[in-house]
Amino acid sequence: MKVLITGSNGLLGQKLIDLMAPMQDVTLIATSNGNNRYPVGKNEFDYYPMDITSPVEIKSVFSRTNPDFVINTAAMTNVDQCESEKENCWKLNVEAVSHLVEACRESNSFFLHLSTDFIFDGENGPYSEEDIAKPVSYYGESKLAAENLITESDISWAIARTVLVYGIAHDMSRSNIILWVKNSLENKKEIKVVNDQWRTPTLAEDLAMGCYLILKKRATGIYNISGKDFLNPYEMAVKTANFFKLDMSTMTEVDGSIFSQPAKRPPKTGFILDKANRELGYNPRSFDEGIAILAKQLEEGL
Repeated sequence: MKVLITGSNGLLGQKLIDLMAPMQDVTLIATSNGNNRYPVGKNEFDYYPMDITSPVEIKSVFSRTNPDFVINTAAMTNVDQCESEKENCWKLNVEAVSHLVEACRESNSFFLHLSTDFIFDGENGPYSEEDIAKPVSYYGESKLAAENLITESDISWAIARTVLVYGIAHDMSRSNIILWVKNSLENKKEIKVVNDQWRTPTLAEDLAMGCYLILKKRATGIYNISGKDFLNPYEMAVKTANFFKLDMSTMTEVDGSIFSQPAKRPPKTGFILDKANRELGYNPRSFDEGIAILAKQLEEGL
């Protein structure tokens, strides 16, 4: 199968390359805005620069590659930035999706789109695929609008909703909670970690596998693809500190009210994974296992 990935320079995009490029039955087409950041020679795949906000660029790449499947990992995901740059957020998270849907219609490609727990208000988590969305931020609104575009289209589609993705990728500046806690405590830096936001944090490798399982089975509809442990950030931080045997005296447990952020966060999201487990055979690692995987990658200099 011929698979095109958008946002291939991002964390999930790179993990999809790691997973799928070595597969004999997969021809991988990686696309991102700008130059390829994935290490040359590590895996074989074709790379095309592609701005997903440009219908012309999308049409050009699709006509040259004619993909069977498209995985859209590209988005504006900084929740506070989406609040202050609403026009850009809508352009990347909604208008770009409509361009990709149209390209998939013309090329008869199966479209897998990545969505988020932030489409929910967080009052009654963890959530199933059937629960009613009610976003409390502009980011959440934009991702729900994209979902509606897809579900109302006449193409073959699936949506993979995920939660707080963490991992390590090549040439990336963005950190994650494990690295932030580890680096802060190692440097005796004082940190405040919230205890009143609940999530099911997702190892990027598990999310990549969930996406692959959807394509392999050509499964249509909405799937929750996240981690299985229901934790708040303070619990994640304690697990991280314990794994690396770090002194926690500079870490303080707080609630979210002490932070003033432009975008409201849903207090309790997280996902119920029964459908993905039953229909896809999706079985993610625990958060403890995820920490161990990141620790090994750090040792290996990823």
